[in-house]
Amino acid sequence: MLRKTYRIGVMLSTTGSYGAVARSMLNGATLAFQEIAAAGGAPLLEPVIVDPAGDLARYRALSLELLSSGVRHVVGCYTSSSRKEVIPCFEKCDGLLWYPSHYEGFESSDNVIYTGAAPNQHVLPLVDYLVARVGKTAFCIGSNYIWAWENNRIFREALMARGGSVIAERYLPVGDTDVDRVVEAIVDQRPDFVFNNLIGSSAYSFFRALRRACRARGIDQVATIPVASCTLSEPELAEIGEDAVDGHLSSSVYFSSVGGVANAVFRRAYAAAFPQGPASSADAESSYIAVKLLAAALQQAGTDEARAVRAAVANQRLAAPQGEVRIDPQTYHAWLTPRIGRSTADGQFDVLLEAQQPIAPDPYLVQTSPRFATAMRSPLLRVV
Repeated sequence: MLRKTYRIGVMLSTTGSYGAVARSMLNGATLAFQEIAAAGGAPLLEPVIVDPAGDLARYRALSLELLSSGVRHVVGCYTSSSRKEVIPCFEKCDGLLWYPSHYEGFESSDNVIYTGAAPNQHVLPLVDYLVARVGKTAFCIGSNYIWAWENNRIFREALMARGGSVIAERYLPVGDTDVDRVVEAIVDQRPDFVFNNLIGSSAYSFFRALRRACRARGIDQVATIPVASCTLSEPELAEIGEDAVDGHLSSSVYFSSVGGVANAVFRRAYAAAFPQGPASSADAESSYIAVKLLAAALQQAGTDEARAVRAAVANQRLAAPQGEVRIDPQTYHAWLTPRIGRSTADGQFDVLLEAQQPIAPDPYLVQTSPRFATAMRSPLLRVV
């Protein structure tokens, strides 16, 4: 009996300022396609890969091109601006975007399945960790688009609810590497920590410049002005370079160093398939999860019609590398396991804290409002 074959779009900016992350995402999705093809049983998925190169207009054009060619499902987008750009295309053509990246929340579309972390799964656990273990004054920096604006807003409200404060907030254009002035301001003002929402080459330049400026003044940057992010991942540590790679905090649902049999199998398969890298990461795992859940939903639905697949995916559970993942039937976001990691000199992360089990997504922070500390229901983290 012939297996059904469905064409699946993969839309990631593997070139451009955040290409390293996108290439790891493509690797994660590709590994899932390969495993599905080898396993038999489930429908065969034929990837149709496109590269918008970080150009918003290209995201929209390529989305319409894929959807008009008969593709109904697209795994893709890394930035929130690209996601916002293409959602109207999927709503118009009744397709499903499988969005495999952490994001700022405050969105729910019938045409999107969200397999990355919502703000209660990465921002709020990071605030709890920083206030308890690092300090209460922050300098916020980010790339000038919706991800950083909203993430900084959520972070600021949560920090203030715990008695902290933001002493400054600065934004740079996406891809801008002229960071010296903002670094000088940080070193002069000496916050307890920096909350970083820069992406791509902007972030890599910032990490190097901050470490360089602190060394010039005899300051131990890691101990005195640590940098905390919700985006920093293993492929980016390689981009930062060995002189400034260690000691950075990251809040994520996956690090390649997490334990467990499922992750050990995933790491071996990923390394064998992509020996040239980039390294596996939370975004690579999220892309892998998206393709696996899509395949299971297609098999259950027996069709690639978007409404049927959306209904079917709510019934799926996956033994993912990070632990069990399932899609919440109310929000169509994923239940995920929050973790806090610290980067090491060898380009990995030590896992400092992790939730004891997956927690429900709360994209609108209805149950975990950062405005009221007494109302918080953050995940219970345990020391690793």
